[in-house]
Amino acid sequence: MKMCVGQTIEIIYQDKAGKITKRKIEIIGICADRIRANCLTTGAPRFFLESGILS
Repeated sequence: MKMCVGQTIEIIYQDKAGKITKRKIEIIGICADRIRANCLTTGAPRFFLESGILS
């Protein structure tokens, strides 16, 4: 996944509450199991847990 820094990708994500969403994100950085990205779907910066990425 570290090779994706700077790229825009589309993910299927499941949050802590179990809600599944499809998002387009621009990856800013990766630290341990957290991905820092600009969510192009919502227009906001976000952190995503690597374990929540389903696809």
